[in-house]
Amino acid sequence: MSGIIIVGVDGNETSMKAARTAADLAKALDATLSVVTAYGQDRTEKVEIGNDEWFLSTADEAAKVAKSVAAELGTGGVTTTYSSVQGKPAEALIAEAERVGATMIVVGNVRMQGLGRVLGSVANTVAHNAPCDVHIVRTAD
Repeated sequence: MSGIIIVGVDGNETSMKAARTAADLAKALDATLSVVTAYGQDRTEKVEIGNDEWFLSTADEAAKVAKSVAAELGTGGVTTTYSSVQGKPAEALIAEAERVGATMIVVGNVRMQGLGRVLGSVANTVAHNAPCDVHIVRTAD
């Protein structure tokens, strides 16, 4: 098949379950796995300790999460890329899929049951608006 499979991660275990499934799919389909982390507003904060100062940015932190996950999943023989995208998670995944012409988006099923279903979930929004196939992974217990 080949192509690009998008998966969103935020560093928690449920997103990692979806990411590992996405990596397995990418390997089986000879596709590239694009690991995406969404972030809200890009805020930068200056941190000073003694004579040293650092600038921390939400965009940079999101990119670090995506890079770390992509590196971990890439050790299994999957070609990976990573990016951070500003916006709400579902919107960011959809926008990235449109931008790169993805063949599939992989998301977890968190918040698809009970009250979360009423309030909305990333998986529900992606499934109804994605420009490509969507695979929903059972990540919620």
